[in-house]
Amino acid sequence: MDQTILLAFKLALVWAAGFLLAVAVRALLPDQSGLTLVGHQSNLFIPFNRIGFWTCLLAAVTVTVLVVGRAMLADIGWNSFR
Repeated sequence: MDQTILLAFKLALVWAAGFLLAVAVRALLPDQSGLTLVGHQSNLFIPFNRIGFWTCLLAAVTVTVLVVGRAMLADIGWNSFR
């Protein structure tokens, strides 16, 4: 039970930090700065603030998957990763 509470707390911290970082990136970077991908038919402009948001979200999802996967492996008895 203690590990479950600790796991939930760690995941909540990672998600909160990820969203706070994403909000800060979105607030600090102007909408006019970004990447322009040039194609044959048209151009695609991707602002840096959107890249920062999705990077933070992807990091939070990745950490969640790794932590939950490790907990599941520990539950089935595989402890050689410690």
